[in-house]
Amino acid sequence: MSETFSPDDEVRVDNDGVGQSVVLERSTRQENKLTLVAAQHTLVPAFKQMKLEEEAQKNWDLFYKRNSTHFFKDRHWTGREFEELKACREPESQRLVLLEAGCGVGNCIFPLLEDEGNIFVYACDFSPRAVDFVKNNPLYSRGRCRAFQCDLTQDDLRDNIPEASVDAVTLIFVLSAIHPAKMARAVRNVSTVLKPGGTVLFRDYGLHDHAMRRFKASSKLAENFYVRQDGTRSYFFSKDFLAALFSEAGLLCQANEYVMRETVNKKEGLCVPRVFLQSKFVKPGHHQDP
Repeated sequence: MSETFSPDDEVRVDNDGVGQSVVLERSTRQENKLTLVAAQHTLVPAFKQMKLEEEAQKNWDLFYKRNSTHFFKDRHWTGREFEELKACREPESQRLVLLEAGCGVGNCIFPLLEDEGNIFVYACDFSPRAVDFVKNNPLYSRGRCRAFQCDLTQDDLRDNIPEASVDAVTLIFVLSAIHPAKMARAVRNVSTVLKPGGTVLFRDYGLHDHAMRRFKASSKLAENFYVRQDGTRSYFFSKDFLAALFSEAGLLCQANEYVMRETVNKKEGLCVPRVFLQSKFVKPGHHQDP
């Protein structure tokens, strides 16, 4: 079950007394300034951040070397959560052309290839090792899928995909791994291969997710941006930030909501609250086949 979640709900305070309210407001402003100063001093040093950026691909490649294809579960929920995939065909009998940007080892594309008979999937990832895992999967077929290595922030997708040829793009836990300063480039890149009227389906970590709360101050790179012990990084999205990001790329927002989930670990008796952001953006215009 999902529901709308606003991070602001956790910080809203009401006061009855006017004098008390003024004092509290001044005190809060002072505390916020002190907190901001403290946070600035606890950021990961600039030289280390630069090294993390330079070694981002190597760190993800090492991640897949350690974990192979066993870290993430197959995402059989994709078709259920994103019913728009079935509605992207015009007409319905038309083959669906999909780009999964940041495909990892194929946990999303192979369930889709099994469930959807009339589909072609372009799949790209930052990690060459991840792409090799996709190509070596028994379900990989050149007639239905094309996998390639790509840095969404630098490499032009049109070198591998015809311009304005894709019905839908999935960005599932992908943008969060990219430096916030480079996210706009990635979104513009994706937009170039999307048909007019095509859809971008987004799901990623939301603000105040349990994973965000677990990070120590020493892991903070910037606002809502953190580094894991293995050198991979994660950003936690607010609705406003994401909406602005896609709006600047000329895409229209049709859905943009926090989704709350609970991850239950029965063995350890833990119930972990999760917050994700699930969104849908559309490229203006209407595609007409020649």
